[in-house]
Amino acid sequence: MDTRDRLAWNLRKVRADKKVTQENLAVDAGVDRTTISGIERGDFNVSIDLLDRIASALAIDVAELFAIPIEGEAPPSTLPAGRKPGR
Repeated sequence: MDTRDRLAWNLRKVRADKKVTQENLAVDAGVDRTTISGIERGDFNVSIDLLDRIASALAIDVAELFAIPIEGEAPPSTLPAGRKPGR
């Protein structure tokens, strides 16, 4: 797994574990939702500054986004599409 794929995997995992939608994360990190989607697909070359904003929005250390997934671990789940109420 290359670094971009690892970042995509971990971002989706952390976001899903915290039950944060792509849209809400994008608002909190100050980017468009398509940027978050692109990172999670491995299509977007993300800057260090953006990684810092995403990590801050998720209340994690940026190093968590580069953790090596456990061998055989199931891919991160996705959340239902749409906005969450109350945000």
